[in-house]
Amino acid sequence: MTETEIFNELKRIMSENFEIEADSITMDSNIVQDLDLDSIDAIDLIAEIQKILNCRFNAEDFKAVKTVGDIVRTVCAKVNSQC
Repeated sequence: MTETEIFNELKRIMSENFEIEADSITMDSNIVQDLDLDSIDAIDLIAEIQKILNCRFNAEDFKAVKTVGDIVRTVCAKVNSQC
């Protein structure tokens, strides 16, 4: 999957599950400050990503994540390494 495909899927998940306006989500959006997601939301988001992509992630994969772009790059690297 490309970063664009992952970004679009991530926007869809965030919009549907967290009632965030899709147009307000950018690669530079800060997860906490801009999108108002907390740690429980982040866990739910990762669970959704795992279901859709059939790929397992662990907490270490997302340790340094701060923006949507960070999530996209982390997911892309994991998916493209065959999970």
